Amino acid sequence: MYADLATRRIVILAFQGVQPLDVIGPAEVFSTASALADGSPYEVEVVAETGETIEPASGSYGLVPGKTTTDCRGPIDTLIVAGGLGVYPAEDSESLISWIADAAGRSRRVTSVCSGAFLLARAGLLDGLRATSHWSVCAELGRRFPEIEVDDSPIFVNDGNVWTSAGVTAGMDLSLALVAADLGEEAALKVARWLVLFLRRPGGQAQFSTHLSALPAARPGIRDLQLWIADHLADDLRVEALAERANMSPRNFARSFAHETGVTPGAYVEALRVERARQSLERDVAPIESVAGSCGFGTPETMRRAFSRRLRVSPAEYRARFRREPERTGTARREE
Repeated sequence: MYADLATRRIVILAFQGVQPLDVIGPAEVFSTASALADGSPYEVEVVAETGETIEPASGSYGLVPGKTTTDCRGPIDTLIVAGGLGVYPAEDSESLISWIADAAGRSRRVTSVCSGAFLLARAGLLDGLRATSHWSVCAELGRRFPEIEVDDSPIFVNDGNVWTSAGVTAGMDLSLALVAADLGEEAALKVARWLVLFLRRPGGQAQFSTHLSALPAARPGIRDLQLWIADHLADDLRVEALAERANMSPRNFARSFAHETGVTPGAYVEALRVERARQSLERDVAPIESVAGSCGFGTPETMRRAFSRRLRVSPAEYRARFRREPERTGTARREE
């Protein structure tokens, strides 16, 4: 029914205290896709319970919804529920939760950005599904809604016709993925270039880098070793070799490293190697065997297994889908 519509209706739900970029980011992605495509593949509507100006949590400016939820009737292609600090009082609105459940029933796909996942959860739309949200609230989401399989790592998650994304700018990554699903990869890349989003990140990519997700060690020796590892990924980084460099026994080193950083030495090294390999695959055309060697994996198969665990995609698939193509980054006129 919805897939046959010439123009796909995108409905973005906002509320008092919304995170503005959760609304504006997806709206710009879909609006830009329409502007750059033949015809008008998308029609974007921002709705709220009332027609009053929406004050974001920052309070520095306001958003004016184009329509109220009462007036938002009929089939919807994509329902997007935004997030922000205002999501908690919004949860208490039974009429809003009821509207979300009803609107989801007439939508081809349902999505949330950031903490908007709490509203989907309250409406019963995430029961039994895998989902994500902003890293800072994933633990709370899992605690309050144990029937949801919460994953705090990916930028976005797709389970059936439901998509959930991490915080703020991840809503644009999610929207680009939806454009790609609707109009093809080239259309999504064209939108990304127009909006100067240099790379459309895959859903499996971590919400932040290994250096940010792993704690810096308090002990100077281990903290210095963390920095050294990042610059020597092709070296022998087994626990025994790292322990020798830290002048510790392997057992004591492994225990101390995990206590200080929150991850095991092996997991830390693998995550850094995947991150370095990902960056190489995005920016150059070196053979995968060469990338595997330079990043310390040794063999392409070892790198493939690491990518599968952490990004849920193979190195070859990652490169095919997400490598930037410099010859296509010309002026706007060249894109037309």
